[in-house]
Amino acid sequence: MRFVFFSFVLASLLTANPAVAADKLTVILDWFVNPDHAPLIVAHERGFFADAGLDVDLIAPADPNDPPKLVAAGQADLAVSYQPQLHMQVAEGLPLRRVGTLVATPLNTLLVAGDGPVREIADLKGRTVGFSVGGFEQAVLGAMLETAGLRLGDVELVNVNFSLSPSILSGQVDAVIGAYRNFELNQMDLVGRPGRAFYPEEHGVPLYDELILVAHAEHIGDPRLRRFLGAVERAMVFILNHPNEAWAAFVDSDPTLDDDLNRHAWVDTLPRLALRPAALDRARYARFAAFMAERGMIPAALPVDAYAVEIE
Repeated sequence: MRFVFFSFVLASLLTANPAVAADKLTVILDWFVNPDHAPLIVAHERGFFADAGLDVDLIAPADPNDPPKLVAAGQADLAVSYQPQLHMQVAEGLPLRRVGTLVATPLNTLLVAGDGPVREIADLKGRTVGFSVGGFEQAVLGAMLETAGLRLGDVELVNVNFSLSPSILSGQVDAVIGAYRNFELNQMDLVGRPGRAFYPEEHGVPLYDELILVAHAEHIGDPRLRRFLGAVERAMVFILNHPNEAWAAFVDSDPTLDDDLNRHAWVDTLPRLALRPAALDRARYARFAAFMAERGMIPAALPVDAYAVEIE
């Protein structure tokens, strides 16, 4: 009888004090889950979003071109995207603003086979260079070639349709632009054919953020965003202090992530993650906008506030 009474009292208390529902937030990733998304996955798995009163859905897109468009159309709250694409999308009229950063350095490289004939960028004259996405990658390649006294016309461009490291390994091309230093380099190592990478930021391209978080321009005052970024920063500190436990949380989210490539990429990615995801380096963004304008990727370099904000 005492148990029944206690159960009745407990039920009454729960009814009188219902739990406060967490605020929903939808985040569209840029691609399939990988170590670039470590702060998001760890924040979700360790309950940091829940502690911030958020119920966050992390969704991998069917088409990697869609996430910023979905945010611009009001069909998602946030999207993982790329700083170079943000400049172009805002210039095209999409109402987007950068509100956070996940990966604070470029990942893009000009990649060649380590045992091949290309020892320096100047050796690419008369050779083939593969690419997967036209536009920005070619602008980066052009700037890098110029540091070695070459021009785009000095190489033959070949569309390899995202088959970057395989196209080098098969001998289809002599180099590729757009290969990631934390993935394609590791892929080549794992098959016993190490690559050699030339880094854009060391060859004529200003520093930029690789992976960013974008929101609709009209929603940057949404209080959920501040809480979201606080949880992401908390996850970054946890990753920094407890990398092994963070890795365990990452693979717990999906056991198929526990493979050699992701283990190697995890180690190479962690030093590049943004320790202060909400922080905005306005001068760096302005320099990169000027580069984009000089390369003809955007009509003009807009004021930083037109495409990036720091939520305080």
